[in-house]
Amino acid sequence: MLKFILVASIVILFLIFSIPILIAEKYIGRRHPEKRSRQSLAIVRTVFRFILKVVGIRVTVKGMENIPKDTPVLYVGNHRSYFDILVGYTTVPTPLGFMAKKEMERIPLLSNWMRNVNCLFLDRENIREGLKAILDGVDKVKNGVSIWIFPEGTRNDAEDYLELMPFKEGSLKIAEKTGCPVVPVAITGTAEAFESHYPRIKSSQVTIEFGKPFIIKGLEPQKKKFAGAHTREVILDMLMKEKKQREGN
Repeated sequence: MLKFILVASIVILFLIFSIPILIAEKYIGRRHPEKRSRQSLAIVRTVFRFILKVVGIRVTVKGMENIPKDTPVLYVGNHRSYFDILVGYTTVPTPLGFMAKKEMERIPLLSNWMRNVNCLFLDRENIREGLKAILDGVDKVKNGVSIWIFPEGTRNDAEDYLELMPFKEGSLKIAEKTGCPVVPVAITGTAEAFESHYPRIKSSQVTIEFGKPFIIKGLEPQKKKFAGAHTREVILDMLMKEKKQREGN
């Protein structure tokens, strides 16, 4: 429980004392939006690394060679924990934003920082607003910013992390419309840090693996038609291999 209070305190104090920074970044963003994004990402990544260190989350990264260095991509990952986002931001070295649920946009200060680090807010109940978020994601990619999505639609609280929920087919529209590569991402160990024993936070060994990128248009017809299901199978295969490796140790 002490770690939960500590992390909550870090987040709240950061949001309060960063108000002057948000004001400064607002003015910078009017003329230099890329500079604002770059500076905000550097700040947020520093805070996230500090939180992970305080909590005792050790991250093993696999497949860094699969992250394209010269083009933005659509990261598609399984979703087990809020810590997935911290791990994602601190491992991807290039400009990045997450697709978040619409409700997060109502949280003062936090939503400001989320916008500054390229987050998009998706309203799954409103088709028109959902389409707008996708088009905003297309613009981000065209401007060199990678987007990370969780196509399960919500955090998966199944006891076995191999029990993935169905991937929503429309979630990969950003890659379909831009032609950018899709990078499958498999994350294990984050739920063990928090969600598995809420509200306590415990140290955990987290593994994040970036799979080989693919272009949706380059898939065979059946996989192209159901790109979400195909990506789910790729991630599931990555998770199964990770589980076998853990059990082997």
